This record gives sequence, structure tokens and C-alpha cells, in this order.
Amino acid sequence: MHHPVHVVTGAGPVGSTVAQQLADSGHQVRLLTRSGSGPVHPLIERRRVDVSRPAALREAFADAVAVHHCIHGSAYDARVWRAELPRAERAVLEAAGAVGAVVVFPESLYAYGPVDGPMTEDLPRAATGGKLGVRTELLAQRDASATPTVSVAASDFYGPAVRNAHAGERLVPTVLGGRTMRVLGSLDQPHSFTYVPDLAVAMITAAGRPDLWNSFLHAPTAAPLTQRRLVELVAAAGGVRVPRMSAIPAGVLGAAGLVSREMRELAETSYMFTRPFVLDSSASEQRLGLSPTPVETGLAETVAWWRRQERAAA
Repeated sequence: MHHPVHVVTGAGPVGSTVAQQLADSGHQVRLLTRSGSGPVHPLIERRRVDVSRPAALREAFADAVAVHHCIHGSAYDARVWRAELPRAERAVLEAAGAVGAVVVFPESLYAYGPVDGPMTEDLPRAATGGKLGVRTELLAQRDASATPTVSVAASDFYGPAVRNAHAGERLVPTVLGGRTMRVLGSLDQPHSFTYVPDLAVAMITAAGRPDLWNSFLHAPTAAPLTQRRLVELVAAAGGVRVPRMSAIPAGVLGAAGLVSREMRELAETSYMFTRPFVLDSSASEQRLGLSPTPVETGLAETVAWWRRQERAAA
């Protein structure tokens, strides 16, 4: 008798949080990464697997009831995404379908493109061009697949283990260190931030609920706040003075994009920080039976995590 297995691909902030939560609640987890990395837990089996290679997946997906596909592109670049992501997702969808597993994806809000007003699940997800268009194509590929899928969309991440994000290593260590915090876009536009553990709970919940399969959900996300308020709350959570703040205008990125492809890739999504960027998750919260972690609670956990990293590095 084989035990059902929950497969997680990728051990970034989302993959490692999903794996940890599953294992903590008694599920057998198989975590697939190229390097064999990830959280250490008696119920987590870590394997070195390149998930873009279909042959490697047959064995890796044996006995899987759900696959949480949490890998992302090797660079924040539309060309890289287009070369890597659709192919890897196709391989995962086919291999999961062969064993009857649902595939759950953490998703961004890119496919909505710039909208007026809060983003709700009933808005079109049809943005074109660049990284936004790649996300739209991935959603279309999932919809066309015979394998059941759930996409759970989140706004910008914050939380333990979140480094490469606006509210990650650019923000928390800067504020805790009392250095000037320079944010992208605007200090005073409302912006939604999703706590990664809330995204993970939503993904795990949706995987276990066939009535939610083949749907697009919003991760439970607290009310939006300005980047200025976020900096103030990080300082409060850390018991430090609020640092000086300034904003980098999006136009600067656009101009820099003429010389740097990296800046151009960043400029493409700068609308998220120059105007209101609000995720309304109320309908999905009702369907999932979940609610978001209060920002103060989430930031206390986040600051504690960063301080543990600093102590470990000292």
C-alpha cells in the first residue's frame, strides 16, 4: 500500500512554505529541486529533479495526489520566461494527469494588466506583451489541459524566507539597519502585499477541494497599504526608528531601460507602484473559508526571521 504523496516543485519562499505546512500537518511530501535543497523535516523527501524534463517526472510523480508547481524563471525577463516556463508547465501537467493529480500554481496578477479599481476574479486576464503576456499564455495552457488545475494569485510577497521581492531584502534589512529606504514608484499609493504563508494555506486548501479545481482564486490578502505605511510598520515590528524615505520615479526606470534590459523588464511592471494596485480577495476567501493574517502579525514574523538570519550570519 503506497501512501499518497504531495509533490512540491521548487524550494523558493512559496515551495518551501507549502512543503513545510504540508509536512507539519502530517502529509508525505516529495520536494523536487535541481539542487536537492529545501526544508528539513522527517516527512519531506528531497530529490534532485529537473522538472522541465518529462522523463524525470514519471518516477517523481508516482503516487502523487497533488502537485504544487512553485518553480519560476531563471531570470526576471520575458524572453527567459517564454523559453522556460510554458515547456516546464506542459511537462508537469502531462505527468500529473497521468497519475490523476491536481496541479496547483501560485500565480501573479500580471495577466490582469493595469486596471482601474480593485482586481476581482471576474475581471479579464488577457494582458498581452512581455512578461504580462507570458502569464496570460500560461493561464490559457492550464485551461486547455485535461489535467485539473488551480491557480492561486497573490500580490507582491512578504514574509519569512522572502528575499527577492519589493518587501524582501530591499526593505526589511534596510529599515532594521536605519538606512534610507528608497521605494519604487510612489510612497503614497495603496498597494496590496500577500503574506506567503497565507498563499501556501490557500494552495493546500484548494488542492484538497475538488469543487475548487479548474478555478482562478485570489490568495487571502489583507487590506492594501501605502509603501510609506509599510516602512513604518516594519520599523514598529522591529522596534526601530522610522528611517528616511524617498521614491524612485518610474520614469527613471524607463529611461534606464534604454541602456539596460534589466531596467526595462522592471519598468514593464512599474505601473503596479505608481498607481493604486489593490487585490480584492473577499470572494476567494469566502470560497476557501480562509482569511488573511493581519499585517502586524505577519511583519512581526518576518522581522523575527530576518533577525535569525542576521544572527546565523554573524
